[in-house]
Amino acid sequence: MRIVIVTGMSGGGKSTAIHMLEDAGFYCVDNLPPALFEKFSELISQPDSEITKVAVGLDVRSGQKFEDAPRVIEELRQRGLPVEMLFLECSDNVLVKRYKESRRRHPLSPDGRIEDGIKKERALLANLRSQADYIIDTSQLLTREFKTEMDKLFVANEKRNNLMVTILSFGFKHGIPSDADLVFDVRFLPNPFYIDDLKHLTGNDKPVQDYVKGFPECGQFLDKLQDMLEFLVPGYINEGKYQLVVAIGCTGGQHRSVTIANEIYNRLSNADNFGVKIYHRDLKHAR
Repeated sequence: MRIVIVTGMSGGGKSTAIHMLEDAGFYCVDNLPPALFEKFSELISQPDSEITKVAVGLDVRSGQKFEDAPRVIEELRQRGLPVEMLFLECSDNVLVKRYKESRRRHPLSPDGRIEDGIKKERALLANLRSQADYIIDTSQLLTREFKTEMDKLFVANEKRNNLMVTILSFGFKHGIPSDADLVFDVRFLPNPFYIDDLKHLTGNDKPVQDYVKGFPECGQFLDKLQDMLEFLVPGYINEGKYQLVVAIGCTGGQHRSVTIANEIYNRLSNADNFGVKIYHRDLKHAR
């Protein structure tokens, strides 16, 4: 038996997660009031039950009894039931954008400001979040990336730490990313932009990669950066951080930063204690 409780911020992707779990063979129930958890667990735990995987959606639409959820879940765990909790996190600005695009009202602020509802919900969910086995921040995840993370946890049953490291390339002339936690400047490397055959290519193209990585300083920098990140990440994990954005910048965000970001991503992608994804912010400016 596997029981997965899916909760988190409204607008964070709970419905999408439930649908993904349903596709993965889970029996899914959305918005089950906490007061019914015990009875529901008894029903699915019957010896003759054919249900082996269950996903339960839990959110603030449950009303006043929602505050009982942390206690009820802890009681189920103390009874020995295999309860896992997935908490879907999301930044305030992305949540506001999603609500405005969908033109839906926030359940905790139906006639007021979306920001007020989000603030109330974060406070209400604090205890649940502390009980979570897995935290996925969906703020910058594409649907396919979200599915990949879900598959790792609930299909492949891989171990996954809550920390997601984003390797982000960018160009300084377009501004430093506002969400960057660590920023590295690779403008010390020769610029392929001034090579006619490379100017209109990007760091995703092999000729540019070969040019940039052909300088000894590049290999030394990659080794030192990898070593530093592998040193820092366990500390961030211990502090409960769930999102780390490592920004790597060059002048335009087309050549050097893309090459370095790709290489660091490849070096870290097999880590077993954190997830890694890559994003090239300024390739849209490529000619």
